Amino acid sequence: MTKRFGFTLAEVLITLGIIGVVAAMTMPTLMNSTQGAQYKAAYKKALSALSQAITLNVALDEVDFGDVDGTNYTIEKILKSRMNVVRTATTGQDPIGDGDDYTIVAGIDGSLHGIAEDVPAANVTLFFNDGIMFSYDPATATNCTKDTTIVADWNAKRAACSGFVDVNGTKGPNKVVACDTGSNPCKVSNPTDIYPVEFFDTSVLPSTEAAKAVLYGK
Repeated sequence: MTKRFGFTLAEVLITLGIIGVVAAMTMPTLMNSTQGAQYKAAYKKALSALSQAITLNVALDEVDFGDVDGTNYTIEKILKSRMNVVRTATTGQDPIGDGDDYTIVAGIDGSLHGIAEDVPAANVTLFFNDGIMFSYDPATATNCTKDTTIVADWNAKRAACSGFVDVNGTKGPNKVVACDTGSNPCKVSNPTDIYPVEFFDTSVLPSTEAAKAVLYGK
């Protein structure tokens, strides 16, 4: 008689069941980790691109964020001349004008550094060719500088201006990056797509602890 070795149907089904349970437990974490890494990379790329644009503008036109007056020099004009801006919107909650609201999900550790959960109608939102979106209020984004040599009459305006970057445009989750619950110092395990920033002179930097943790963390 010839003996044949193999698995029974019951053994195969049990093995497949175990594999399915393990996959169901690990796949969400793996997907979040991969997506978070993509958000982090896009965030760093956005800050670098904005900083390079204003540095180039200084080299060519001798104008930086501190010179923005809202009339002759505006952030929109500067960035459009140095970056590939494919679309500009000023429609607040509906930045692409298609009738769908763009609602921001606030982070655990605060708001958008002065920006409400729905983008104010006064905001200018710039969309770049790589899918990144930059939004700010032009009414407050003037004379953005930390230059302490500025004349005394401008002291009230001697401060950085604020806005936010959404690294994947209007696509979800549209959630402000936040520190992990109870983490001190701030740690961000799962980076999201919205990052509050401040800009002044020739710099574009994170303006919240969570945004700083993503940029400077390992």
